[in-house]
Amino acid sequence: MEENQIAHLLIELWDDVQKPAIVWQVGVLAVCLLLAGLITRQIKTVLRQRQSTAPDYVRGVGEEGLRRVVFPLSALLLVALARVTLDKWHHVNLLKLAVPLLMAMAVIRLTVHALKRAFPRAGWLASFERFFAFGAWAVVALHIVGVLPAVIDGLEQISFPVGKASVNLWMLLQGALTVMLTVLVALWLAGVVEARLMHTEGLDANLKLVFARLSKALLIVLAVSIGLPLVGIDLTALSVFGGALGVGLGLGMQKIAANYVSGFILLLDRSIRMGNLISVGNERGVVSQITTRYTVLKGMSGIESIVPNETLVGAVVQNETFTDPRVRIALPVQVSYAADLEKAMAIMIDAARKQPRVMDDPGPGAFLETFADSGINLQLGFWIRDPTEGTLGIRSAINMEIWRRFKEEGIEIPFPQREVRILNPAPTMPIEPLGRAVAVEPQ
Repeated sequence: MEENQIAHLLIELWDDVQKPAIVWQVGVLAVCLLLAGLITRQIKTVLRQRQSTAPDYVRGVGEEGLRRVVFPLSALLLVALARVTLDKWHHVNLLKLAVPLLMAMAVIRLTVHALKRAFPRAGWLASFERFFAFGAWAVVALHIVGVLPAVIDGLEQISFPVGKASVNLWMLLQGALTVMLTVLVALWLAGVVEARLMHTEGLDANLKLVFARLSKALLIVLAVSIGLPLVGIDLTALSVFGGALGVGLGLGMQKIAANYVSGFILLLDRSIRMGNLISVGNERGVVSQITTRYTVLKGMSGIESIVPNETLVGAVVQNETFTDPRVRIALPVQVSYAADLEKAMAIMIDAARKQPRVMDDPGPGAFLETFADSGINLQLGFWIRDPTEGTLGIRSAINMEIWRRFKEEGIEIPFPQREVRILNPAPTMPIEPLGRAVAVEPQ
């Protein structure tokens, strides 16, 4: 029945093309598209004006998606109204054909927007957008020419048993599309929840990440559980296969599972937080990202280290900013035995106090450590409250100031020296030539 209606629509549209009356339909369609463009521009202007006052999570989730679908939706609404209004006095076959095309455009843009919100850093979205658009337009084309029902019948003929149930290709295709749509909706909702949680005040950052990821996982499971039964796929038929797959994955992916569990432990016990300066093994850096599988440490040189969460849970971690961000730095300085120690220690303290990063409470202090072979070892100790900014710069600045002041005051910084004495030198022996010179007389 539907195929006959579409064929009849195409025949009538071809008849309209051969008549001057087609000009009215083209004109009405052009006016609808023009009005839709004006509406889209006006809505974009309003959104741009409200951009500075709207919350970030509302602006990021709603505005981009609205901008992408406002044109096809407004055009679809105007075309539908024009079709209903002009149907009593004029043929509207062109307008009837424009409705599914505009609907396909809106679905494509909404789907791509949901994917971009779910996977903001994915590089495959550009190619997927082209593939999905091609598939959607192909389905619309098959529907328009009336071939789609025959294709569906052919897919339904290819079936195979799964347990006690029978599954065909059309059912699997429907299930895949339905699950994809439900998962996209779930990911979009998860993005909304995550954005809302990240802007919630009074909640720990680790708890925000935990709640965001738990909500995302629960929404995805709920989407799959809803999507499959909608197309008639019984979840009990997949229970045996799912159980075997779960056992196989559990045995083969123990390390990955351990990292995921360790990730949730780190987020829940809050022993490591975003922005902490930690050291684990040979790696030292600021925690820039905590995922369910690994943690990213950004070193002072800019190199990022990816540390598995299992390592952070099972190894000793030095967290320099766990409860107190203040860190004490010790600078060793050696002076000669002839130097004025009290003056040298005063210069060291004064050089530290000139640096704005050095704390006044507790203030810097100088100490005598040991009497070494080449000189006296002193130590300058001072505290800073921002170790994440690095310590090499402040060490260099203080050392340069100490070296300059020591030169002005005549305080010597010794260096290792060795004195070699020769006892009972051996007697000198005359050196004789190895060969004798032979004089040759001229003949």
